[in-house]
Amino acid sequence: MAKQKIVFVCSECGQEAQKWVGRCPSCGQWNTMKEFRVPSATPLSGASVSGRKPAAGNSHAMLLRDVSTQSLPRINMLDAEFNRVLGGGLVPGSLVLLGGEPGIGKSTLLLQTILRLSSLRILYVSGEESYGQIKLRSDRLSPDTPAPENLYLYCQTSLESIFDEVERVQPELLIVDSIQTLSTESVEISAGSITQIRECTASLLKYAKESGTPVILVGHITKDGAIAGPKVLEHIVDTVLQFEGDRHHLYRILRSQKNRFGSTAELGIYEMRQEGLRPVDNPSELLLSQDVGTELSGVAVCGAIEGVRPLLIEVQALVSSAAYGTPQRSATGFDLRRMNMLLAVLEKRVGFKIGAKDVFLNMAGGLRVSDTAIDLGVIAAVLSSNVDTPIERTTAMAGEVGLSGEIRPVTRIQQRIVEAQRLGFQRFILPEANMKSLDPHAFQLELVPVRTVTEALRALFG
Repeated sequence: MAKQKIVFVCSECGQEAQKWVGRCPSCGQWNTMKEFRVPSATPLSGASVSGRKPAAGNSHAMLLRDVSTQSLPRINMLDAEFNRVLGGGLVPGSLVLLGGEPGIGKSTLLLQTILRLSSLRILYVSGEESYGQIKLRSDRLSPDTPAPENLYLYCQTSLESIFDEVERVQPELLIVDSIQTLSTESVEISAGSITQIRECTASLLKYAKESGTPVILVGHITKDGAIAGPKVLEHIVDTVLQFEGDRHHLYRILRSQKNRFGSTAELGIYEMRQEGLRPVDNPSELLLSQDVGTELSGVAVCGAIEGVRPLLIEVQALVSSAAYGTPQRSATGFDLRRMNMLLAVLEKRVGFKIGAKDVFLNMAGGLRVSDTAIDLGVIAAVLSSNVDTPIERTTAMAGEVGLSGEIRPVTRIQQRIVEAQRLGFQRFILPEANMKSLDPHAFQLELVPVRTVTEALRALFG
């Protein structure tokens, strides 16, 4: 028999320790460390569980010049937003991890996607729902379409039983919902612990690489928004997708945090409806919450780039006197530290005293933006709210703000201008350095180049 060792695992977060401690060093909970006996050598592997032998081509080292560069055909998910985030489709033999908050729509997104893939043999493994629950959801998502003939459901949490069913079905796509519910008999720890997650994911990775079958895993997240389980889980998989958004709002955002087969700058936008998630083809119109003809103070429209997609985003700011002595700073969808830096530039370089006032910033539509071209819009919205003077709704802008108050050039300015022109804007404020590569006569809106924050504010407010 394999020699066993004793480990202590936190029942709240799964943190392992070699000896008992009263307070978990990871989550800080008291009296949650439970004793478990684990074999010193875990013989579990993807080959032993699935019964597959390593491919002959991988048994010896290969010369780099002998490696074939022929790209594998990607699987079309029949969803433009999903394909964009994956980098053009699902790669055969890849392991994809989809994470998100409870109730955000992870299972809905996957189920409505595989209901369209009638040409693939798919095995959907669920450790959280019963057959009846999945059937009710599928009827709601596609009430007028019969279920595909090649879609198999299997409600099971034992990894050994799942691989036995995989051998019988021979799927072309395997979906596991969720990885935290799986457990293997070789590890005597409850499902969801760090050891169980690591071993089950390693086995599924080995199966995916040896069989060429793509595997999609659904993962839980912690209260801090990170993927639950060990960080090595994200290193093992090929792609990490994050499903974001507020459950109380309509829009959901699918981001790629890691992608070995494509860019991590892409994002997909969905609208939650009763019949499921609908891809949003033109997000700029949805992110502009007000009509173009309405003018309100504290609102600025900026041109941003997410991946290869230009977006017009509405920046909302509210500046008011500090009611409790200490000024408050709050930012939703924008980096709070960068907002504090921009406020310091506005006070030091422009001369507006807002150090004793509360400042609240929000990106309309629930989108989180990291593009530095939003800097000019943040300053314009804050100043507009401070002086209670609206910015013309026919004006859009883009520009990065430096610490000395200069407006620095931004990338792909032409795409930002074209997007603003398409939505009916008549004026666009941009860095003067970007004018060198533009022809002003090629656009139907007025281009206003600026060099400093002072010039930009003068162009906005006169």
